Formats: sequence, C-alpha cells, structure tokens
Amino acid sequence: MSQSFEDKIVLITGGAGGIGQAGAKEFLDRGASVVLVDLNEEALKQASENLGSDKVHTITGDVTDEESVKNYVEETVEKFDKIDVFFNNAGINGPFKNIKDLDKKEFDMIMNINTTGVFLGMKYVIRQMEQQGHGAIVNTASNAAYIGSAGMAGYIASKHAVAGLTKTAALEVAGDNIRVNAVAPAAIDTDMLSDIQNNLTPGEPEKSGEAIKQGIPFGRFGTPEEVAKVVAFLASDDAKFVTGSLYNVDGGMQAD
Repeated sequence: MSQSFEDKIVLITGGAGGIGQAGAKEFLDRGASVVLVDLNEEALKQASENLGSDKVHTITGDVTDEESVKNYVEETVEKFDKIDVFFNNAGINGPFKNIKDLDKKEFDMIMNINTTGVFLGMKYVIRQMEQQGHGAIVNTASNAAYIGSAGMAGYIASKHAVAGLTKTAALEVAGDNIRVNAVAPAAIDTDMLSDIQNNLTPGEPEKSGEAIKQGIPFGRFGTPEEVAKVVAFLASDDAKFVTGSLYNVDGGMQAD
C-alpha cells in the first residue's frame, strides 16, 4: 500500500512543469497539501486548475533570487506552519551550443536556475526543517549527472553539481532527522524532452525520438507520473534509511 501523506505539507519548485505537476498530483492523491512555486504565473494558475484541488497553494517565485526563495519558504510556513517535504525540482535545458559557442550569460542562466536554485532552496528549507525537527528533500538531478553530452555543457555541469549538493547536504543534516536524496530522470515525456528532440532533428522530432528510444532498454519514454512515484517513495517513511542517494528513473539507460 502506498505511503500516506495525510496532514503533510509538500513544497514543489518548478510546479507548473510536467514533473512538478505529476509530483503534486501524486502527493495530493496521498493526502498532502501542496505548495507550487514557479516563475510563470499563468502556467502556475493553469497547473492549479489542472490539479483541481482546494489543497493546492501557489506562489510566484524566482528560484535564482535569494529574497524570492526566502519569501516562498516563509509564505509556506506562515500558511501551514511547517514543510514536511521539499521537492526541489525547477530546471531548464538552456541553449544547445558547443562550449566554444556558448555565451557566458547563457551558461550563467542555466547554472543559476539548475544549481543555484537548488542550493538556495535547500539553504532556507533546511533551516526550517531543523527548527521543526524533521523533513525530507528530493532534488531533481538527471542522467546528465553521470555523463557528458555534446552541445549541453551548461545542463551537464549543472546536474553534476546537483548530485554533489545532494550528497553534501545529506551528510550535513543526517543528525537532524532530515534526509536529502535526488531523482535522476532521463527520456521523460515532457516539454524539456521535446525541446531536445527538436534540437536534434529540427522539424522532425519523431525521428530523433525513435533514435533516443533505441538507446533505452525499455524501448520507450518514461512518464512524469513514473518519476513522481519515485519522488514520493524517497519522501516517505518507506525510505527512512535512505539519504544521499541518486535514484535513476531512466528505463535502464545507466545500466546499459
């Protein structure tokens, strides 16, 4: 039987995206109240409508801005008194360019969202979790945390950094009844994957999609819902002896 999150408060960044919404639905289905954070106010509103629950609260916020991060943490605590689970999920692909062609501003943008955003989120959520004496954090890494990929230097670097932050934070808070883990999805059927397909074969995303599937032992793309179930496991008491781990959700790509 799935672990219940009744009376739990779950904070999710990148809440308007495919994996963010799937995570929200998974936690809602298990009884939690959910706070969604995203920079895109319209997309956030649509996500809330899609979820159709009065247990969803939304906050427009910028994960790269320290004051904005402090605000989304404080607003969550003011409304709900605690944060039981933090799904630290916001991220982007960024431009697809080789290192010699990648502008520093473009590189900084990717690192700011994918890495600094994760760092800042943990910084302020950990302070709250230490005060309340418990908590579970799940960061969104990627199979990019293990590999290189031509034309994706910023994304690859940022996700390697998320893996390092996850392991370091897990060690720092292990004595405070706080667990920190990460999911490492790959080839998940989201807008970000569509972006990769369109970059590989402009105007013919199906062509690159089939090529990508050939490199997946399961022979198909994953779904946001499949990622969400692993996130919920890592956030639950079923994983109470699990910390500092990266869980692959990739159809066996890292085993190949």
